[in-house]
Amino acid sequence: MDTIRQLMMGFPFILFSVLLPLVGLYWLLVLLRIAPVELFEKDSLRDDHLASALVALGFAGVPTTVALSWLIVLAAGMTLAVELLVLRWLSVGLFIIPIGVVLLWASFAVASPIAETLCRQMGPWFHRHQARRSLLGKCVKVVQAPSDGQPGRAVLTDDSSCEVRLLGKQDRRESEGEYRVLVKYLPGEDAFRSVAKDAFLETRTRLRQLKGKSKKSRSEGTLAPH
Repeated sequence: MDTIRQLMMGFPFILFSVLLPLVGLYWLLVLLRIAPVELFEKDSLRDDHLASALVALGFAGVPTTVALSWLIVLAAGMTLAVELLVLRWLSVGLFIIPIGVVLLWASFAVASPIAETLCRQMGPWFHRHQARRSLLGKCVKVVQAPSDGQPGRAVLTDDSSCEVRLLGKQDRRESEGEYRVLVKYLPGEDAFRSVAKDAFLETRTRLRQLKGKSKKSRSEGTLAPH
């Protein structure tokens, strides 16, 4: 017990000693209907917020809080396992700081695909329970094109039992059989705006390239002689 206590209060696991109780407290508040499940979701993917970032990583279809909870729990388990099996037997001294940082990064990196798989399996449950904003970033197939004054209908490509309403603009209407990506939720109409799947993927790729160039430019500006 003393060994476990020391590990829990030492770096790097102390990070999870703080996060895990917060996760537990949050889900308790959700069960008591005090906190919302879609805590971090916005009505649009346009802004660069936490939910949008997780969608880009493949966590579309479930609330951000679910994805974060799985990531934290899985990464905590992996970090604790490495500390018990390896680090506690080594005398690393102050080197525990860089080693701990690398271990945290590796734990989250390894946990990410596992958490994504778990979230994908849980997705249909949230689809049935009207977690609408967490559907942003999901790919749908149009089954009924919108007509004058009437929204269209579409189903998720990975869950045909989940149907959504699509509201398109006059000059960019969806066509039946087309694959679209949900990018904005309209709570007043309980409907979504969408973009063509190819256009969505191209935009994501272009944004990543622009961010990469921006970071490179800042780095060069910092290193450039005056």
